[in-house]
Amino acid sequence: MEPLAAAAAPPPTSGPLTSVTAATPTAGSTTLRRGLPRLVGGEPWPEAGEAPISLAATLPASECPSTPDASEITGTESLPDPATAVSEASETRPLSPAAGVMPRPRRRFAELPKLGRAVIAVAGSLVLAALIVLVARWLLSTPAMQDFVAQYPGETALPDAAPLGLPAWLGWQHFFNVFLMVLIVRSGLGVRHEKRPAAYWASRRTPQRKISLTLWFHQSLDILWLINGAVFVVLLFVTGQWMRIVPTSWEVLPNALSALLQYASFAWPTENGWANYNSLQVLAYFVTVFVAAPLAALTGIRMSGLWPQRPKRLSAVFPVEWARAVHFPTMLYFCGFIVVHVVLVFATGFLRNLNHMYGGQDTMDWTGFWIFGGSMAVIATAWVLARPLLLAGIARLFGSVTAR
Repeated sequence: MEPLAAAAAPPPTSGPLTSVTAATPTAGSTTLRRGLPRLVGGEPWPEAGEAPISLAATLPASECPSTPDASEITGTESLPDPATAVSEASETRPLSPAAGVMPRPRRRFAELPKLGRAVIAVAGSLVLAALIVLVARWLLSTPAMQDFVAQYPGETALPDAAPLGLPAWLGWQHFFNVFLMVLIVRSGLGVRHEKRPAAYWASRRTPQRKISLTLWFHQSLDILWLINGAVFVVLLFVTGQWMRIVPTSWEVLPNALSALLQYASFAWPTENGWANYNSLQVLAYFVTVFVAAPLAALTGIRMSGLWPQRPKRLSAVFPVEWARAVHFPTMLYFCGFIVVHVVLVFATGFLRNLNHMYGGQDTMDWTGFWIFGGSMAVIATAWVLARPLLLAGIARLFGSVTAR
């Protein structure tokens, strides 16, 4: 065997060498080759000096001992694999973009669990509500806003011909409207999120046109709601009740703002719905009855099979995409109106308010409350029973029901 090159000899360390180099007498020495420093800013490694040539350089190949591994040399440790070192470093600390590895992005709100999103939404709503109350109270404490509220207390006078009180038919209309609206919202959400309908319905006149059973239920409720709404509007104008929910003076706007500030500050305006609604209620009822309801009806008809296929110019003027873009936000408006309406009914004297709405009387007894409770039980029962098995039996009275 030819002598090994000096560069192939294992590097010396500060500790003693293995028995191969320690027990064998040196045949000479050679100058160490110095390389890069082991520490940043340090001296080249190893230190300057000479190292003995081991006996392995002069022995024949058969007697040459195996070269010891670096980890077997006393006082040294084997160097880690570079790929492993980079992987471990990336797990312990994020690397900069310059290193080729981007840090893990933060989780977005939509990626959080449903419970986490609900907690964040509730907390954010409470913080926003608290800020609104503080701002409203601060505004009402200023002299300018105090003069404004004194000039516009929150309601306008009704015309002299306006009726007093709420008739019994209005209570029944209120029940039917709530009953249908709750089921319309339920079925509408079912249509929106339905992927595999349980059954399909088709008219006997056009059996080739099939719609899902949920959509049939939704559209049937819409027709009943439109009939109930038409009766309601007719009775409003026949009995003069329209004057209670239709603004008759531009003063309704500043008075509505005054009532809104009073509600927001929890210094609620004194009201008596039996005699007159405050201006904010007037605007809310007017928008609900004469703006949101016709808008929901028109967009619903545009998306249904009731919309005429001819002339095509009419469909081009009112595209179905516009109807879809407006119909769902209108439903959200109704949901928000119902929630706010119910909260204020219970927060501003629920016994008297429920007697106005359901009992047709201006008293403080429990008559209206029990009627309201019974109506809620009917609505809850209808919500539970509105299942495909029951709906299919009703739908067969008006057409054919199939599985596909």
